[in-house]
Amino acid sequence: MKKILLYPFLASLLAASGCEDYLEQAVDQRTQLDTGQKISELLTTAYPQADYVTFTEAMSDLALDKGTGQVVVDEVNQNPYFYQDVQDRNQGSPDFYWNASYAAIAAANHALEGIENTPDPTVYNAQKGEALVARAYAHFMLVTLFSRVYDPATAASDPGIPYVTEPEKVVLKQYERNTVAYVYEQIEKDLTEGLPLLDNNAYRVPKYHFNTSAAHAFATRFYLFKQEYQKVIDHAGQVFPGGNIGANLRPWASLYSTLTANEGLAIYTQATENANLLLVEAPSSWARNYGRYRYGLATPIVNYLFRSDNVTGATWVYPLYTQGNDNWLVLKFREHFVRENVNADIGIPYTIFPLFTAEEVLFNRAEAYLELGNYDAATDDLDLFASTRIEDYNPAMHRITEAKLRAFYGTKNEKAGLMAALLDFKAAEFVQEGMRWFDILRHDITVEHPTVGGQVIISAPGDPRRILQIPQEAEQAGLTLNPR
Repeated sequence: MKKILLYPFLASLLAASGCEDYLEQAVDQRTQLDTGQKISELLTTAYPQADYVTFTEAMSDLALDKGTGQVVVDEVNQNPYFYQDVQDRNQGSPDFYWNASYAAIAAANHALEGIENTPDPTVYNAQKGEALVARAYAHFMLVTLFSRVYDPATAASDPGIPYVTEPEKVVLKQYERNTVAYVYEQIEKDLTEGLPLLDNNAYRVPKYHFNTSAAHAFATRFYLFKQEYQKVIDHAGQVFPGGNIGANLRPWASLYSTLTANEGLAIYTQATENANLLLVEAPSSWARNYGRYRYGLATPIVNYLFRSDNVTGATWVYPLYTQGNDNWLVLKFREHFVRENVNADIGIPYTIFPLFTAEEVLFNRAEAYLELGNYDAATDDLDLFASTRIEDYNPAMHRITEAKLRAFYGTKNEKAGLMAALLDFKAAEFVQEGMRWFDILRHDITVEHPTVGGQVIISAPGDPRRILQIPQEAEQAGLTLNPR
């Protein structure tokens, strides 16, 4: 990992503040996994401790070239914008995410092996459930980023990624990529077997583990990609007691928009925030640089998403901040800097990332309703979201109607209008979180990246550059690289 110099985060906005350290330091006792505590300690490392946000945000249409000036130029931000393979292997790079994901899978597999070797494996059902769901999640993220997006017509022939189900015990073991369809089958097998075994009481800090809510949220994402929409709705109804998603959305209009900058930074990734379902703390410079990366959120995008009326006829309440010139950000991330020692000025920056949230669950359900033809239910979900993001929300004024959809998006097709609204709402909600890239993949959205020099980089559906390149050394394990 890259060690960097310590300096205050968001120095142009606010003084650096302390950060609760949610890192759970795992004791790796793989040779003696003979107690539930040891297995649980190992499972704290069964989550990819890496960020995908740095490269997925830059690849999306929520990034523009801000030019030279008070910007940060870094390969992990620049190359994805140009759809070039990233050679950097440090935090924030695709290679780093690939390696961290397979390290997480290895931890899950060692835990599962340890459980099977105990006299009574059923005693450790909760740990088994966590290991299976965590293994499924890491593989899902890998196949989504490093393979072609799931398509029922081609998944049986599209190259996937290795689905690893046992600890690696030999040097340079050979693997097969299998197919995307096979990987999805294995993900679903692990998810459906592991989810019923989960026990929230087994965790000290449940939001840093696959608690039952997070697992059902993961299921809504998985089945949305798999295009099994009724299962999306079914799992969305099990995330919160009574299926009450609305009460657990972030209160942007009533609370978040009234906070100071320090308070805003503190609350977004807190484990006590109901909307956060699964969190991970990863070595990453994202919290430090996300507002100042050269290729990122810029004024034209800010004007469309936040400064102009959306389809409801109102604007969102998200407070926007700048770090000079065109460096925009929404306060979401704060850095936790781990010094090399108490007297050092170098160390490793960490960022807390929400992996699953109540908002995503709501959007996934709304999209599933749309695909099943239940436009009224989808509209209700979008209106519910809007009611928490519009100041003085009034249903009589702000509810989405067919007339508004026609006027705003220029379409008489209600489904197309609602889908456009949903994707716009998600873009605003998840800006600077890397989530837009997954919608671009699923909906075959063309991305145009202009540069200040007048060049326009276009990535259309079918562009092989949308599939991240697997690490070069993976060839030694028998894997075929993605075409370029």
